[in-house]
Amino acid sequence: MTLRLLLGDQLNARHSWFANVAPDVTYVLMEIRQETDYVLHHIQKITAFFAAMRQFADELRQKGHRVIYLTINDKNNKQNFADNLTTIMQAIGAERFEYQQPDEYRLDVYLAEFCRQLPIPSYMADSEHFLTRREELAEIFKGKKTYLMETFYRAMRKKYKILLDESGEPEGGKWNYDAENRKKYDGKTPVPPALKPSETSLQVVNEVYHDVLQAAPTTIGSVKIEAFEWFTTREENLQLLAHFCRYGLPEFGSYQDAMASRYPYLFHSRLSFAMNVKLLHPLEVVEAAVSHWRNHQSRISLAQIEGFVRQIIGWREYMRGVYWAQMPRYAELNFFGHERPLPQWYWNARTNMNCLKHAIGQSLQKAYAHHIQRLMVTGNFALLAGIHPDEVDRWYLGIYIDAIEWVEITNTRGMSQFADGGMVGTKPYVSSANYMHKMSDYCTSCHYSKDLKHGDRACPFNSLYWHFYERHREKLARNPRIGMMYVTWDKMANAEREKILAQAEYYLANIENL
Repeated sequence: MTLRLLLGDQLNARHSWFANVAPDVTYVLMEIRQETDYVLHHIQKITAFFAAMRQFADELRQKGHRVIYLTINDKNNKQNFADNLTTIMQAIGAERFEYQQPDEYRLDVYLAEFCRQLPIPSYMADSEHFLTRREELAEIFKGKKTYLMETFYRAMRKKYKILLDESGEPEGGKWNYDAENRKKYDGKTPVPPALKPSETSLQVVNEVYHDVLQAAPTTIGSVKIEAFEWFTTREENLQLLAHFCRYGLPEFGSYQDAMASRYPYLFHSRLSFAMNVKLLHPLEVVEAAVSHWRNHQSRISLAQIEGFVRQIIGWREYMRGVYWAQMPRYAELNFFGHERPLPQWYWNARTNMNCLKHAIGQSLQKAYAHHIQRLMVTGNFALLAGIHPDEVDRWYLGIYIDAIEWVEITNTRGMSQFADGGMVGTKPYVSSANYMHKMSDYCTSCHYSKDLKHGDRACPFNSLYWHFYERHREKLARNPRIGMMYVTWDKMANAEREKILAQAEYYLANIENL
């Protein structure tokens, strides 16, 4: 008998393991405190993972596969992989153990060590999900100190022949239409209609939710079953993909960086959870979107589809490549030496800064914020304020439903916090209130004034922005992408610079009261 372990983010129905029913193979999935407790998680994240796992296990059983499933409150659940696996192996008389390549470094090390101590043979199979091998990005950039995403993205386009003409050149003559994808939402373009999970799925979600409440891990956020918006089966996520192609894709590129108080999702697909637990394959998502674009080019421009493709075969695969090229050292990088703890209002949204109150409040309510809310609101403030990247990592990893370390840490510690010193991003992604006003409606009803750098109710982003550049001048002044910031700063009158820095110091000293 062979025992095969499936992790909670390995729900890939198209994996070769499941091509045939093998009577001498038993699959095991388990809900364990080892996975709920390694970081403070949003309760919707735990609930969605377990709901997806339970429904996937049921689908395997319906196809004839032998499945052992341990729920979080099962009396036989030892609450960790090693003890559960050891017990099950003995019970079924396992002669071989197999598992799929984990996506997180911690589990990769953990399961490798577990296998070294086994008295039976073991084997690690490919997860058959990603478009690149773990080592591929490191091989592409061998000998380079930085990894240029655009280079990687073009290589992926060529490798999979996506949006290329017959000569192998990019359709439309350009590889990247990012410059066209930075519009503020006008409030007029209709947002996609809501698509809700089925009653059958919500019933599973409800059962899982009450099981999680009984198990009582420490969590953040809340769950309202009637308002639960995450799709936890492959079938329903395929419906969500089709829904996005029809309603979201026509405007996705234009407004992918926009933020609007009334519309948390705008034109985003909400497919990241499904892809990250492998209910959907990235290539099938891209191919479905490209096919839809080809059939509707009169209403969907090339810039819309290119922006979507870049997010998946560009950023997503790129971030995974960086992760495996740099772990475990990546988790310790702190280029600026930031040490400040995360303000308590990151856990409750009780701040007078409307952009942060909204982005954090939405994250607590929905376990979701799109990439610009993460990068240019919550991440921007954390970087300007000098928050320790460990604290930022833990918050992002726990609060977002799609956050698994391989994709979270490279976006957070790298792209957002520049803690890797420029390995992922060529400059720190910081901004004053000007960007917030340009890309959102947050500033219009804020306690603070976006136009003031100092004085009563001056927006904290304005003074912290210049304070950040001043205190890190030695490390940043020679960066060619931000040299003009120092030219602008140095042209200000001394008295003005002193007022700005004093305002920033005051805000940092009173950060819990902002």
